[in-house]
This record gives sequence, structure tokens and C-alpha cells, in this order.
Amino acid sequence: MATLSNYTAPPSFFRRKTAGFHLNRRPFEKTHLQLLFSNTQEFWWPMGYSPLRRRSSYCCSSATVNENKKKIGNGAAAAAAQSEIPVRIVALVGEGSVSPLKSTPWHDVMIHTAEKLKWVDEEFEMVVFTDNVCRANDESHETVVQLQEALRQANILMLVAVTNQESIKWIQMNSQGVPNIICFDSSPTLTNKLGGSLIQTTTIRSIFSKLPLPQSKKIKESEDVVTSVYEAWERHNSDDIRFCLLVIINAYIRPVSILKNLRAKGFSTLNCMVTNCGPQILNCLLDANCRKALQCLNKCSPVDQVCNYQCIVSYESPQLEEFSLCVLQKHNCLELDAKIPDKPVVTPMEKFRGDDLDHDLAEDLFVGWLGRLDWSWRVVAGQNPAYDQFPCQYQLFYRGRAKGSFWYEPVFQVRMLDGKLVWRRRRYRVKRGKTPGTFYFSVLDNGVVSNEFWTIVDVSNDLSWGLFHYHGAARVAGQSYTGAVLVSPNGVYPDQSQRGRLVSALDRCSIKEWELFNVDNCSCKDPPLGLPEGSSLHRKIKIEDFEDSSAVEFAH
Repeated sequence: MATLSNYTAPPSFFRRKTAGFHLNRRPFEKTHLQLLFSNTQEFWWPMGYSPLRRRSSYCCSSATVNENKKKIGNGAAAAAAQSEIPVRIVALVGEGSVSPLKSTPWHDVMIHTAEKLKWVDEEFEMVVFTDNVCRANDESHETVVQLQEALRQANILMLVAVTNQESIKWIQMNSQGVPNIICFDSSPTLTNKLGGSLIQTTTIRSIFSKLPLPQSKKIKESEDVVTSVYEAWERHNSDDIRFCLLVIINAYIRPVSILKNLRAKGFSTLNCMVTNCGPQILNCLLDANCRKALQCLNKCSPVDQVCNYQCIVSYESPQLEEFSLCVLQKHNCLELDAKIPDKPVVTPMEKFRGDDLDHDLAEDLFVGWLGRLDWSWRVVAGQNPAYDQFPCQYQLFYRGRAKGSFWYEPVFQVRMLDGKLVWRRRRYRVKRGKTPGTFYFSVLDNGVVSNEFWTIVDVSNDLSWGLFHYHGAARVAGQSYTGAVLVSPNGVYPDQSQRGRLVSALDRCSIKEWELFNVDNCSCKDPPLGLPEGSSLHRKIKIEDFEDSSAVEFAH
């Protein structure tokens, strides 16, 4: 018998759709830098890098929707009206199914995804059921009725790990009115559709030969949507699971605010580049690494921060930095914009060893083990799939020579696309936030400025581990992001005795422990560490008080 424990939904989900609701087909368009040469090859410039992708049993499909759009007043009024339309999603997962995210139940993963969708837009509402509800003997049972009502209201049905034949039959009978259905790791007998059009397909590779799209442009637009969803899903992390839904919402329902920069500006971009950055473009094309970077970026989805940052760090060069500094940072030829996210709201720790946290003490916690060791901290694990997974991450925090100056220099390895491991180093300027334990970071990374807001969430009394959270944005690249890093002096995960406190700290960041990626700290030979001359370290903490820690001994 199905129970309410298998169901999660906000009360507002079951409000009736507004009378004027209609689907709007919004193609997943290319964006970012496009350099058009005589061979018509395109290059674009986003930010991110790509881990190894695992294949999975996947079914998803795409089609067009009615493109006859009603105009509501002027363009601005229409956009405002669209943005107020609620988006309702039903996620139905196989009972007892387990995800590849550290074997976390899919039900738990999707409930957390529903929470993270609210960070993007409060009008994005997702309810989560397990498929045993579909097998309930009593069709009048409260949970069955709630699922049926949710499906009548839904814009998207997301099926995950549904293979039971009885459940499949029930879904096929009760989901005919849902305009968008996607399934992952589920039975290939399930019917899929996007934009209201039914698609019969068993593999992603053959999908486009079966699309009822007579125009090649429409086929290409659908390919972009499906490819982006497909690649994001196969990375199996919580950010990309949410991203799958955002892409579909943006393409078939209404614009998504954080994806607003995905639409190319056309001729104005090219004109800006040629007028202002001719020498930098030429120098880039004449440099082998810069050319490889652009060619690599051309293979990435324009919104794939993971793939794009891998290209950038693999082929960074002075010519690439000058190119992006001119085209993006100085002239913003792509006319992009991004703001630092304000969600989730994360508060800093208030006390350390019984003392109130002030700005000096907070900076000392960042400085950490530096002085006793050659680094402040080593990253054990991170939450952001684009920026927190690099091998051998060392953190260097220190006070500069100038009064009140504070700096952060991460040192990390990058596995280039040819398999070679290389060291990289960045330099962030750090300013104190209003509240002790909060900081503003800024860095020039390959010609693009990123601004970030960091929070010291918690540090153990013996400095055996710490958790730092960040919100950030590269404004002229149109990218915003959040993440968190778990650190320790030796790069080893905190022992079991610390787990309760660690989980509590993660909860304050709205992060689940299963979202963290473990950093590979196995082969970290000869990191390029060292500090600038004249820098200083702690003001309040006496690091020698911690020198008997077993963590420090292990680090050596």
C-alpha cells in the first residue's frame, strides 16, 4: 500500500494553472564567443571542464511545439508575464532504486533536486513519488489521487529508474496530458516527448532520424537540447541533474533566469571583436595553444562549465589571456552579465575554541597550518563539479605587505586533454565582509575577472578540518556558480568521530554529504608552493599549539 512517506510536494503545487498558460518553444541556442572563419567553423568561449563520462541506460527525446506565439502587450510585458507562470514537475522514481551518487536512494536525490530548483525560481515546483504508488490496489487512496492530480497539473514528468511493468502501464495510462516526459535509466518501452510531440526511440543515437521535424534548423535546435540534457545527466552530480530540468524548462516552457545568457547576440558581437580586438584575435590564431583552446571550446556545450574550464586550463597561454581580456573583460563583446547568487543563504561560524569570531581570528583560520606546514590547507572534497575536482589542491592564505591586505593562492593539478598532468596557480585578492567569517574574493583567471563571496562555515577546534562555502560569478562570461570545499591539513577525510559536526556544517550550506567529490591527493609531487617576500601569517592563533596533532604528523 502506498503511503504519504513516498510523496513530497509543496502545498502550492496543486493550484490550478492560470487560464492563459501556454507552452513557448524556446530553442537551446548557441552562445558565447563565435569566430567565423572562411571555413565557417565556429568557436565559442564559455567557462568550465569535463570529467570522464559514464554511459547509462538513458531514454530522452525531443520535438517541436506549436510555434504560434501570442503577443501580450509589448515584448517586456510578455516576458514579465511569462516569468510569473509556475512550472510544475513530477518526478517518479523506482521504488528502492539507488543512484550512482555514493549509492544514495534516487528518492532522496530528487527531493534535494526539488529544493535546489527553488534557488533558481520560487515558481519551480517539483513533487517526488516512488513508483509503488502506481501499484496501489486502491485507486482512491490519498497518495494515488495526489499523483493523478499532480500529473494533470504537470509541465514535466521525469522518470528515473522505473522498470516495473505494472508501474509502466499505469504511467502510460495517466500521463498522456503531460507535454514533456523524459526518462533516465528506465524501461525503453516508456513513451517520451518534449514540447508536446510523442517520440518513439530507444537510443539517443537514433533519436533524430525519428523526429517529425521537416526543417534542418529545428532538428539542430532539438539536438542541442537533447545533447545538453544527455551529457549533463551522464555526469551524475546534483548540479547537472537540476540542469537537465532547467534546459527543458528554458526550451519548452519559459525562460530560465540563469540561462538568459545562452542566446547569441549576432552581428554586434562580431563587430565589437573586430573593431576592438583585431590584434588579440590574430595573435591567438597564430599561437598553437590558443588555437587549441578555441577548438576545444567549440566542442563543448555553451553552458557546460565543466567542459569549458577543462579546455581553458589545459591550453592557457598569454595569447589566450590577452584575447579574453580584450573580447570579454574590457569590451564585453558578448554583452553578457551574471550576478553572484544569493541562495543558498549560508551563515559563518560564530565562535572558535570558545572565543567570538572576529575578522583577525577568521583570517587566521584561513591561514590555517601555514607556517607549521608549507600550505594552509589541502582540499579533501568539493561540491562544484567544474571547479572543485582538480587533483592535489593546496590552499595558501596569507597577509600581504600592504596594511590590511590578504591573499589566497590555490595551487592545483590539471589533467590536460592529452593526459599530461600540469600544475596551475591562481592569485585572489581577499577583502573582509561585513560579518566576521565572510570575505569577498576576486581573481583574474585567463583574462576574465571572477568575484566570489566566501563563508567560513566551520573549523574544528584542533584544526583537523574546515568547511568553506562560496558563491561566485564571472560577469562578462555570463557564469554564476556556488560550491564548497572540505579541507584538512593532510588532504584526508575527517574521521568518523567528526561526522556529526561535518554533516551539520554541510546542512547549513544546503549540501548533502553525497554531493561531495573526493579530490585525488595520491600523486602530488613537487607542488609550486612558496610565498611572496614580506608576507605574514597568524595574528591570534599560535600554530605551535597544534603541532602535536596526528594530522600534521601524517601530512609530513
